[in-house]
Amino acid sequence: MKILRTTTDNTDFRQLVAKLDSYLAKIDGEETVFYSQFNKIEFLEHVILVFDEDRAVGCGALKPVFSEKMEIKRMYTEPEFRGRGVASQVVGALELWAKETGAKSCILETGRRQKEAVSLYRKLGYQEIPNYEPYVGVANSICFEKVL
Repeated sequence: MKILRTTTDNTDFRQLVAKLDSYLAKIDGEETVFYSQFNKIEFLEHVILVFDEDRAVGCGALKPVFSEKMEIKRMYTEPEFRGRGVASQVVGALELWAKETGAKSCILETGRRQKEAVSLYRKLGYQEIPNYEPYVGVANSICFEKVL
């Protein structure tokens, strides 16, 4: 597996995000409209791709938020590569990049219905925190933070 730092202009990233959006639409149904407004890739500055040979199989990105915090966004792993450590590699690469920018912690939001994602973040040392804006009061949202 190879890790690449890139930007939102990367075609592989855009293709994986389209698959992520389709997957989330199935899981979240009508709530997708609410979440979509906060998942625009134009506001992301740091993108990680994981490749298996020449194929992009996982992605994630960072968005600067708050003081000394970076938010992990747009995490996705191709279904046939799940359970192989791809997402852990993406998160690890994002955490390293966040540290390099001076961030002291990473935060993220995921859906309670995404049980695999919730388990992954807990396994990687993320602690559940109160929902931050814009997820305050959103029943399906669960927010996490990890001090770097």
